Amino acid sequence: MKMTKRTLLGAAILACATAQAPAFAQNAVRIGLIATYSGPYADYGRQFDAGIALYLKEHGGKVAGRPVEIIKKDTAGPAPDAAKRIAQELIVRDKVNVLTGLDFSPNAYAVGAIATQAKIPTIVMNAASSAITTSSPYIARLSFTVQQVTDPMARYMLKQGVKEAYTVVADYASGQDAETAFKKAFTAGGGKVVGGVRTPMNNPDFSAYVQRIKDAKPQAVFFFFPSGVMPPAFLKVWKERGMEEAGIKLFATGEATDDSFMEATGDVALGLVTSHHYSYAHPSAKNQKFVKDFEAQFGTSLRPNYFAVTAYDAMAAIDQALTKTKGDVSGDKVMQALKGMAFESPRGPIEIDAATRDIVQTVYIRKTEKVGGKLVNTEFDKFERVKDPAKEGQ
Repeated sequence: MKMTKRTLLGAAILACATAQAPAFAQNAVRIGLIATYSGPYADYGRQFDAGIALYLKEHGGKVAGRPVEIIKKDTAGPAPDAAKRIAQELIVRDKVNVLTGLDFSPNAYAVGAIATQAKIPTIVMNAASSAITTSSPYIARLSFTVQQVTDPMARYMLKQGVKEAYTVVADYASGQDAETAFKKAFTAGGGKVVGGVRTPMNNPDFSAYVQRIKDAKPQAVFFFFPSGVMPPAFLKVWKERGMEEAGIKLFATGEATDDSFMEATGDVALGLVTSHHYSYAHPSAKNQKFVKDFEAQFGTSLRPNYFAVTAYDAMAAIDQALTKTKGDVSGDKVMQALKGMAFESPRGPIEIDAATRDIVQTVYIRKTEKVGGKLVNTEFDKFERVKDPAKEGQ
């Protein structure tokens, strides 16, 4: 009975996808946005919305000359079953041409099978687990992978003379990716990982973990947590336990100092060195305009972060792809148009690898400083044209 239902659902999705192209040929491009709008990670959806709105305002509300209709759906956080159901509804009932959003990796994986069945182009705006683009030929990623930003940090630490490190990661797909990439790059360069821990996602008490690290006395610690509530909680305990005074250096990926949460994180982030693909303080002319336009439209209480930038870039990619296909929204043609696409983003030059459909971009090494009274990630080093290390050779 279950197999029959699945088969019927697949047939319905395919029938809908096949029928929608001519029906909407001259009408709005319908984009299904699957994101988090409630709960502790509600800022993710807000940033997506802001980036999309900014791009559409700049382009008269259109992509490839056609008006855009955004249909938003809330997963309330990492919820793969909900993401899968929502994707099905967006395709069958709402007849969307494109799926996007997808802030958490479990949600993106869940949508992969649906995208394949329906042949719907799906653009990932954040989910950063390496294997996501391999889960469906109809997925392209405009954000980053955790391994992509972790590998350069391991190499940077080695350049600074760090020979021993301890890893702390959140226990989910992206955290495991960070741990894998760090260990691989750090040991390949002659470093030694002397210990590690995976922490639960929900309300972990970091005191015991930090004490364990203090007792182990490693030269340095590398950590990865998703943006939001976990990094400031960890940094607070780190400061309280006097880890810096104990001579243990701390490094992280840029989720730890997400621009959107920077003010809430506060001075516990000062001096932290991180690796990431976007900073609000990135000095390019394009980013300065992006930030200025963002603040003019949304005020200064919401600082644009890497979610907003990727949402902005995803709209640019959809615009360019549909311009290339002359408005044809069929999945195969849109995906072909996306492969090899390259353009200047507020974060710097980006491209979609033709073989992997994954992002290639600059990864910056930054330090949290106070500039003009604001906490910002100041870029001081960079690794150019970085691919996802998990896909090297593909």
